[in-house]
Amino acid sequence: MNAEVRQIRTVAEQGLLDSYLASKAKLPGAGDVMALREAAFKVFEQQGLPHRRIEEWKYTDLRAVMRDSKPLALPPDAKAKSRAKDAGQWLAAVGARRIVFVDGVFAPDLSDLSALEKGLTIGSLADALAKADPHVLKILGRASPAKDDPAVTLNTAFMGDGAVIRVADSAVIDKPLHLAFVTSGDKAVSIFARSLVMIGKGAKATLIESHEGPAGIEYQVNHALELSVGDEAQFDHIKIAHEGDKAIHVGTLIADIGAKARIGDFTFTTGGAVVRNQIFMRLGGQETNANISGASLLRARQHADNTLVIDHAVPHCTSRETFKSVVDDEARSVFQGKIIVRPDAQKTDGKMATHALLLSEGAEADAKPELEIFADDVVCGHGATAGALDEDLLFYLKARGIPPKEAEALLIQAFIGAAVETIANEALREALMSEAERWLAARG
Repeated sequence: MNAEVRQIRTVAEQGLLDSYLASKAKLPGAGDVMALREAAFKVFEQQGLPHRRIEEWKYTDLRAVMRDSKPLALPPDAKAKSRAKDAGQWLAAVGARRIVFVDGVFAPDLSDLSALEKGLTIGSLADALAKADPHVLKILGRASPAKDDPAVTLNTAFMGDGAVIRVADSAVIDKPLHLAFVTSGDKAVSIFARSLVMIGKGAKATLIESHEGPAGIEYQVNHALELSVGDEAQFDHIKIAHEGDKAIHVGTLIADIGAKARIGDFTFTTGGAVVRNQIFMRLGGQETNANISGASLLRARQHADNTLVIDHAVPHCTSRETFKSVVDDEARSVFQGKIIVRPDAQKTDGKMATHALLLSEGAEADAKPELEIFADDVVCGHGATAGALDEDLLFYLKARGIPPKEAEALLIQAFIGAAVETIANEALREALMSEAERWLAARG
């Protein structure tokens, strides 16, 4: 007698299945796009939401965290856009070109699209999918280490809108580009956005990506950014996760980097109930330099997970990964970093470090740095530390008349500042340090 085996789905997984079946005909794109969606959702049907038995998700059990799935956000109305008009304005001093998305939908009337620099084009993914843009379809969902990641497959199935940005060969975009994603409503919704950024050979640009939303609302965000950086290009990407205190945010960067390029990536997390920032980066051209770093400021019962895979596929590349977390109350920080050195990637220089500062007895920091080395002529290493503020340094500051809270704040700012200093843009460094100061002031 053969027993029938049925997969038991959680309420959230069944809700996602029902939502996809009900909405797939309304999602942008047909033909190849629909085939891509169907294939991705079939993978999700088989594996479900990621959970602790999946090694890459062992510290962030999304199946347990997501008690249900929220309905897909509706296109924003005038009221929603009015609430979102000030999205990302705390970064105004940076002088960036704002490109605003409200509830996952491009809002050109709130965006700065005038007098675009030569070689820069900005568009909507929804429009590109509807028109079957061949350039977009060529790179959308391309083979990568992230192709079977549960969050990415789910994003591919549901992707609605996002940015499509192209910087032509040799173009220099001096003004930073700011993708401002804002959840505007007073109801719990889910948002699936996908952005594509293509940086041409020898081009130079800076991209800021910020995510924010209302407090007290259990909304869910799944965003993916596919990035292609050409040979000899210079590109900086700064992501700011400043979601509401009840939000679940999963963000993925999928990057393919050419030869002799210089790329900087920084992730700054202060908001959200559960945040997962994941990076899949392939260094596919020789003599490329990648600097990947981040800082998290966590309190209450926040959970922030920074997970990255840096794939050295060719020789003579350098990568540096440095992540710092400040963890207060009963919050939890997670770092999972993996450097892969392929058999032909001789002369690789890769170093990874993560440091956590625990401000309370209930704070927790988990770290799992890894090296997978299949070449023999390399210089690679990793390290991790976690601990409290240095009592000797605190005593030194207090002995000079600095009050205890101010002394703690100075040490914490210095700790975070070492990571923030890796950002090339001075105005952006100052804006993030000001945000860190506001976080410290709210500690009481």
